[in-house]
Amino acid sequence: MVSIDHVASKILTYIPYVLVLIDMRYEGVKCGRDGSVDNHMEMGKKLLAAGQLADALSHFHAAVDGDPKNYMAYYRRATVFLAMGKSKSALPDLSKVIELKPDFTSARLQRGNLLLKQGRLDEAESDFKKVLKSNPSDKEEREAQSLLTKSDEIQRLVAQARSSFDSQDYVTAAVQLDTVIETCVWDVTSREIRAECFIQMGEMGKAISDLKAASKLKSDNTQAFYKLSTIYYNLGDHEMSLTEVRECLKLDPDHKQCYSHYKQVKKLNKQIQSAEELIQEQRYEDAVSKYEAVMKTEPNVRHFSLLAKERMCHALAQGQQASRAISVCGEVLQSDPENVNVLKDRAEAYIQEEEYEEAIKDYETAAKHSENDRQIKEGLEKAQRLLKQSQKRDYYKILGVKRTAQKKEIIKAYRKLAQQWHPDNFQDPEEKKRAEKKFIDIAQAKEVLTDPEMRTKFDQGEDPMDPESQQGRHHQHFHGGYQGFQGFNPFGSGPFNFKFNFN
Repeated sequence: MVSIDHVASKILTYIPYVLVLIDMRYEGVKCGRDGSVDNHMEMGKKLLAAGQLADALSHFHAAVDGDPKNYMAYYRRATVFLAMGKSKSALPDLSKVIELKPDFTSARLQRGNLLLKQGRLDEAESDFKKVLKSNPSDKEEREAQSLLTKSDEIQRLVAQARSSFDSQDYVTAAVQLDTVIETCVWDVTSREIRAECFIQMGEMGKAISDLKAASKLKSDNTQAFYKLSTIYYNLGDHEMSLTEVRECLKLDPDHKQCYSHYKQVKKLNKQIQSAEELIQEQRYEDAVSKYEAVMKTEPNVRHFSLLAKERMCHALAQGQQASRAISVCGEVLQSDPENVNVLKDRAEAYIQEEEYEEAIKDYETAAKHSENDRQIKEGLEKAQRLLKQSQKRDYYKILGVKRTAQKKEIIKAYRKLAQQWHPDNFQDPEEKKRAEKKFIDIAQAKEVLTDPEMRTKFDQGEDPMDPESQQGRHHQHFHGGYQGFQGFNPFGSGPFNFKFNFN
């Protein structure tokens, strides 16, 4: 007796072969059906109704290929193109429908509507008039009459807009063209004229919007890409300028205006990128030189001069060239007083120059325009601490060195002053007492500024020798005046009681 498991195993073995046979029979039926234009038309209609536009389009392509004189195949395909937003592709199909069946009023009405949206007003009016003469349905007649009236109105507006433009009344022309473009949404010419109005009015954002639309509506619109590139260039956006001029050269590699402009933008773009790389590498002096070259490459566009000076201001501040940084930053702020980055850089340069009150002013101005900037908050706190500190004891001033001084310079200054203010040099009790105090200050300054940890604290506005902030650390051995130095020789030899020979 055969077990159930054995039967099941056999069935499972044959199922794949059965499925293959079913698939083969189904493919055969499908192939047979695909050979029929009517079947393609039927499948296309069903898929269109179901919203499966790409699949529907494939069937209507097949129907057109199968019967090039089937006007309904063209009409259905045009319907799918319109549903997909591809009006450019729909228009030739509608024209083919009208060629094959001149009395197809629905196709003519749709074509007239597309022509109207493209701003081809004479052709659109011709279609609307023919619909009205072709015994249309009441609905088609009303629609054709309405569109014909609208087209006449647009014709008048276009003429008025061009007259206003020729008279250089760009504001009026732009308003008139607004109404034209509300109806003629794909009208390249009207958008280009309105873009020129916006350029003359200084509304570059609106001009860019119209020119971008024009570059898409007209496939070979090199002039739109050229104008876009020059607008971005004059706005200081060298990267977008380069992108747009490259699009122009893709369409026409020999375009004289675009090629000439491309060389200029490419050179400038390369210089700016190189300068930024130098800043990243902390080669600040080289970066400044590179940005000076940027200003020579493009001396006439204000945005590039400001950009170059802004980045030079940053590089100079980072490179500890405080005096020059303050000057360059100031030039930028005259034109752009709310530039937060420049305010921060100049504040840092002021700190380097120990002009703390000026640094505080710049940080406070920057904070008004960028409330949540942590760098501003920290910089302001630092400047305030340093101002408070400068009103007390400044170890750099005591030794007469800059804040950027190296350890070698600090020790050299210390030795010179220690020799000058050594208490043994003074016999008068009052002078000796003053010298002791001065000598202690000099020694403390040397200790703080040659110790990396203590120097860092001091640079951040904290006095490592202040008992209030340090709770007695680091300064105990200085208490007790000159007696605290018995046995300590700042010059490294013998007890601290020898005389200097100044001969």
